[in-house]
Amino acid sequence: MDTTGTVGGTSDGLSSNSPAAAASRWTHAASRRFQHLLDKSTPFVLHRWLAFAAVAIVYAVRVYFVEGFYIVSYALGIHVLNLLIAFLSPQVDPEFHDLSDDPSLPTRGSDEFRPFIRRLPEFKFWYSMTKAFCIAFVVTFFRIFDVPAFWPILLIYWVLLFTLTMRKQIMHMVKHRYVPFSFGKRRYDVRAAASTESASLLPRD
Repeated sequence: MDTTGTVGGTSDGLSSNSPAAAASRWTHAASRRFQHLLDKSTPFVLHRWLAFAAVAIVYAVRVYFVEGFYIVSYALGIHVLNLLIAFLSPQVDPEFHDLSDDPSLPTRGSDEFRPFIRRLPEFKFWYSMTKAFCIAFVVTFFRIFDVPAFWPILLIYWVLLFTLTMRKQIMHMVKHRYVPFSFGKRRYDVRAAASTESASLLPRD
């Protein structure tokens, strides 16, 4: 009597019902559910940033009352600064534009409207910021990360670094004449163009 198939089937059944397999299925389902919620939150820009502000305030209050974790806050500030620079930078650096075939940024009012394409899109910027603050908040519950430091020095150094970095970024904007925002720029009005075209087709006396 051949029991190989039975043994194999029993083994497969046990492996599929093992705690590791169940945990894997639960993790996959939770990940899909979380991604679905993120996708649904994409159009709600204001609500997302209000939620981020609430998370940031909770972290600031936590650090204020525990009176520690200044190194964690400094590392968080450096990470936020890097994200901000990526958010304000174009996807294609104008310094190397001549070496590529990508369309250039509009530099005159007569140029056609081209939306500013960021190196780090707004949604990823918000998600990375929120995740960083949540991780930093969790870290504040582990005293091993509370390295003693004189926080005024860290604050002054971060402000100095922020000032120099933003100055360099603004000089880059001025040099290549671009603005990292789309509001206030000329847009192609489809309805106006359609009405103008229709009017041009009407018979004239």
